[in-house]
Amino acid sequence: MSIVLTDENFESEVSGAKKPVLVDFWMQGCHPCFLLSPILEKLAREFEKKIVFAKANLDDISLIAQKYGINAAPTMILFKEGKPVSGFIGLKPEETIRPWLEENLKEEGEESKLSSSPFAVARENEKINKLIQEVKEYAKKNGFFLNPNRKVVEGIVKSLLEREKKFGGRFCPCRRITENNEEDKKIICPCVYHLQELEKEGKCLCGLFVKNIIE
Repeated sequence: MSIVLTDENFESEVSGAKKPVLVDFWMQGCHPCFLLSPILEKLAREFEKKIVFAKANLDDISLIAQKYGINAAPTMILFKEGKPVSGFIGLKPEETIRPWLEENLKEEGEESKLSSSPFAVARENEKINKLIQEVKEYAKKNGFFLNPNRKVVEGIVKSLLEREKKFGGRFCPCRRITENNEEDKKIICPCVYHLQELEKEGKCLCGLFVKNIIE
């Protein structure tokens, strides 16, 4: 059975829950919402020991919708300890939602065990190297350079990937996420501030990009 959320009870129900809360933001007359509902109810029963399932009609929860920048239905958001950690917009099939839930509901010990396996380490290194190549090409294309210190670059890239996994975007690790969608878009790497910082300081705030390389 799902919890019905409103502006009045949202914070207490979501923040006070002992388990992660999966919130279905829907609207009356929304056909994709209608099609998604039985899929979510089935998964809610399947994961009932791990999550609390809740529904929020966007017409009845305008303040919360504004707070989290929700302007489309259906929107699914998974909250842990009262904070949004992952989500998606639109109708998706069961075979897509189930692994998404499984990935986001992993216990910390389980995740650590998985990440220490040789295959997981190899995949992680592949992601890191791929992103380093992407930002290197971006810098070259725009007339500046990647920081020549490989350890610094790897540390920043790892933080970008961690933020992408946790918050859904490669947000600059040196800037605060405000939960204001329009403002937070500005700090997705490469952020809107980096060109000005390169011109003024010779490097961007986090040090990923530098204007010149001193031999």
